[in-house]
Amino acid sequence: MSWRYRANATLEGLTGYTVRRRPPKSPPAPKPPPKPAPETLRLPGDEVRPPVDPSCDRLLREPVFLLSSVRSGSTLLRVMLNSHSRVHSPIETHFRRMTVGLLTDPVRQAMQLLGHTHSDLEHLVWDRLLHRELARSGKPVLVEKTPSNVFAWRRIATCWPDARYVFLLRHPVSIAQSWHEADPERRPMEEAVPRTLSYMTYLEEARTNLDRLTVRYEELVSDPEAVLRRLCAFLGVEWEPSMLRYGDKEHGAFVKGVGDWRDKIRAGTVVAGRPLPSPEEVPVGLRDVCRLWGYLPDDA
Repeated sequence: MSWRYRANATLEGLTGYTVRRRPPKSPPAPKPPPKPAPETLRLPGDEVRPPVDPSCDRLLREPVFLLSSVRSGSTLLRVMLNSHSRVHSPIETHFRRMTVGLLTDPVRQAMQLLGHTHSDLEHLVWDRLLHRELARSGKPVLVEKTPSNVFAWRRIATCWPDARYVFLLRHPVSIAQSWHEADPERRPMEEAVPRTLSYMTYLEEARTNLDRLTVRYEELVSDPEAVLRRLCAFLGVEWEPSMLRYGDKEHGAFVKGVGDWRDKIRAGTVVAGRPLPSPEEVPVGLRDVCRLWGYLPDDA
């Protein structure tokens, strides 16, 4: 007879109780997932589509989108274009990040019954924002140049079927080096190739699918007048020498996050580009895009 049995028998005789091992606790029931915030809910069956009624769905007519990778000289080209009396090219607006919050069931129901998809509503906001920006400038031509637009080129082309496109190319190795040098501590060179290559990949995809004018950064800094004359012809405006003196004009803030912010762009003069790398200096990860853009021969 074990001591536990004897102890329990004695306890039961004295008190009427016995000691038993407590059964293991059941695991707590899993908490239900948190409900999404109302402002993040999208209408069901969302569809990205062109304007349903172009006569009233779009205020902005024939916008121009300057598509490029980061660190391609797009801020320089922007301020040159913005120096034209008929062209407005603002700071990077990042408009594609703007969404619409439908906070109650009744408003969501109303939008569906009115025939709007969630993307329709966002497109109306995007269009209104850019149209207001152009109207405030007093100029007739808008050129928007947020580099991350390359990731949404299909949706932009759907939102504005009459849009026009300018593509700005630069040597891929120069892009990667410039991206690293803009913030060396947070942007180590080993991350520069894959990070910038993602921009270049989408840029090339857009370039093969959209009607456009293509210009090169190296040509822009070596012969800016020739490049700007071609751009003016594409935009349907007369060439103006003031475009070369962009430092004489006001172009909005040069602040990190909405364009180039370094001293070179603030100088108001075109600075020569860096020497191009030799074929042997091109990393393996950038060789294909260098060939596509004509910076490497096909057999290199």
